[in-house]
Order: sequence, then structure tokens, then C-alpha cells
Amino acid sequence: MHIDLVDQDDYASQGVPHDQLRWLRDNAPVFWHEGDAERGWPGFWAITKHEDVVHVSRHSDLFSSARRLALFNEMPEEQRDLQRLMMLNQDPPEHTRRRSLVNRGFTPRAIGQLEEHIRDICHQLVDEAQRKFALSRDLTPASEIAVSRNLMPTSEIAEVDFVTDIAAPLPLYVICELLGAPVEDRDKIFEWSNRMIGSEDPDYATSPEEGAVAAAEVYAYANALAAARREQPRDDIVSKLIQPADNGEVLAEDEFDLFVLLLVVAGNETTRNAASGGMLALFEHPEQWARLVENPALARTAADEIVRWVSPVNLFRRTATADTAIRGAKIAKGDKVVVFYASANRDADVFASPDVFDIGRDPNPHIGFGGGGAHFCLGNHLAKLELRVLFEVLAERLPGIRQTGDATRLRSNFINGIKTLPVTLSA
Repeated sequence: MHIDLVDQDDYASQGVPHDQLRWLRDNAPVFWHEGDAERGWPGFWAITKHEDVVHVSRHSDLFSSARRLALFNEMPEEQRDLQRLMMLNQDPPEHTRRRSLVNRGFTPRAIGQLEEHIRDICHQLVDEAQRKFALSRDLTPASEIAVSRNLMPTSEIAEVDFVTDIAAPLPLYVICELLGAPVEDRDKIFEWSNRMIGSEDPDYATSPEEGAVAAAEVYAYANALAAARREQPRDDIVSKLIQPADNGEVLAEDEFDLFVLLLVVAGNETTRNAASGGMLALFEHPEQWARLVENPALARTAADEIVRWVSPVNLFRRTATADTAIRGAKIAKGDKVVVFYASANRDADVFASPDVFDIGRDPNPHIGFGGGGAHFCLGNHLAKLELRVLFEVLAERLPGIRQTGDATRLRSNFINGIKTLPVTLSA
């Protein structure tokens, strides 16, 4: 079988190459993938089995995130120095120190306190979407109110984009809440994130340089937020993080700016694409949507199954720090090692019927938030809460939602993203 796990055009046209990944899991789970000088990347080891992805993830001493960073694309050394200030590109003990400082805002208790606010946001998004469509149909104000409150049992409402009208705004509202930023800033945050993640997608940016400009704008925004909170502290994550920890340590300015950058991207892209990918999966498996509508409590297990099925982050890169071996394959010091979460999450050695989408799947040991170890997703509790509440509200408010056109996918081998998903809403 021809193997190319990084062709971005393939990801844009058909999504994750599950056929290739299945073949690799069965025949060459630790596979030497040839490089491509024209595309600017060397050969690498593709790690596709759940057990092996977990092994790499939990041994930062052997598989470094800092040596050549955690993203797939290569970067000049002078750029790596700045990027190593970001937790994503650090190894213990520096990563451990930084994570302990930022973890103050992401404890399960702190996240749990956001549930009702997130539920209000989800209802607000449905209200706004229904109001928008009511107006597009020239309905009377009374009918508009009836639609927004789900009291009008008639009328399918005109087409809307699930991504831009529901999936994308949710994490943006929540990020604004966490940062204590004005809700009006959500459009700026959305645009910055698109330019940074979508620098290889013609719909979002013209060049990687545009992504660098967006990152600089996020730095400046973070600086302004920090300065405002020093003057007037609030009950938000920014105020917490600019204060010294119990041991007296404090985040440096660059560290804080890069943390906000990570929050803007990771806190937005993963939830947004899990939500849109999850809705697409429910459209493709209407019996699962019917189960959820009948029993919205299934949203708790559905959130994990959506993350497993979609795997919003497809891959991360590590660099071997010493000669080692996995399944007999000899990995040399300095070799590029790439873990594929989308593959690990379909591993038949771990999941019964891995190619079946089952919103009641339990247990569900997916690694959509990482394979454990130092880099297990800091925001996993928040992401699952957002997904659970969103799909509870959608099942309650929009049981008749239907897909009306093809989804378009992000041109990226890193993020399994959906750019558009046209739907019709129905009470």
C-alpha cells in the first residue's frame, strides 16, 4: 500500500487516511516514513498503535518535545528558542514548573463552576441562530420569539453553518470568560486562531508569515490584558496567573504571552473541531442522534466518543534523545518520531468495534487528549464539559437539525478540522 500520512490535500479532500493507518497498525506499527525535500521535512518514524503512542507520550526523557519542538513542520533554530518558552515545546523539569503555575486556573473544581455559564452560552447560541433564521424568512417578531424559545412547531428554517454559528462561538465565548476579556473580542480571537492554524489553508491565510503576524497580535493582546489586571485584579485566570504562586514563583512576561497564545489555539480549535466533527458523525449515524435525543444524559459518554472518533489533534512530533527501540524497530538518537492519535483511537487491540461510532461506549480509553505523561491536555475537563453541555442542549432544542450540504475540511495534517457544515434547523 502507498503510504503518505502528511499530504495536506488528502486531509482536505477526505479527512484522516484511516485505510493507511489501519494497514500500518496491522503490518508496520512502527513505520519509517520517507521524507520529502521539496516539502521541507525529513523522514520520520510513524507510531500508530495505542500502546506505543502512550509509551512515547509517557517517556519525555527518551522522546523530547523541546529538541526540535512538538509540531510536525521543521523550524530554524533561532525560531525554536522562542517557541521553547511555550509549554507545548518543553520537557520536564521546565515543563513541570510551568504547568504547576498555570494549572491553578484549570482544576476540576474551577472548571465545574463554569457548567451553568456554559449551558447559558449554548442556549444563547441556539437562540441567536434561530433568531437569525427567523429574520431571514421574514417572520414576524412574535414568530421570531416563538422560534427562539422553541415554541413554534412549524417551519424548517433556512440553511445555516453549524461551524460558524454554533461550534466556533462556544469555545470563543468560554475563552473570553476565562480571560476576563470582552465578549466582543471573540471575533478577533477566532480570526487569530484561524490564521495561526490555517496557514496552509487558502481560505484562512496566504502564507505562514500571516500566522506569525497573528501570533504577534496575540502577544500584544495578552500584554494588554495582563497590564489591565495588574491595575484592577478580577476573578479570572489572567489575574490568577500574574500573581505569584504559593512558592513565590511567577510567570515571566514571555511565558504568560505564550500561554495565552496556547489557550487561544488549543482552547478554541480542539473544542470547535470536536463539536463540528461530532455533529457530522451524528448526521452520518442518525441512529446515534436518535439515541441522544431520546436520552440526553448520553451526552456524558458521547463527549468522549466524539473526541475518540474525531481526534481533533491528529499528530504530534517528538525527537529521540538516545538510541532506543519500539517493537524491534531501532530508533536512533535524533530521529524524528511522530505519534498519530487518530490511529491510536481506532486500535482494535484497545477498542471493541473501533470503526463503530457508539455514543454509549464505556469504558473509552481514548487518547484524544494525549497519551498521558507530561503533555496530557491541561484543558481536558473543560473540553469535555463544553461538549457534554452543547450536545445536551442541541438534543433538547434542535432534535430536527439536518445536514444540507457537504462539510469542507481544513487543509491540515495537524488539526482534523471542519471549516463549514451547512445545516437546517427545525423545532
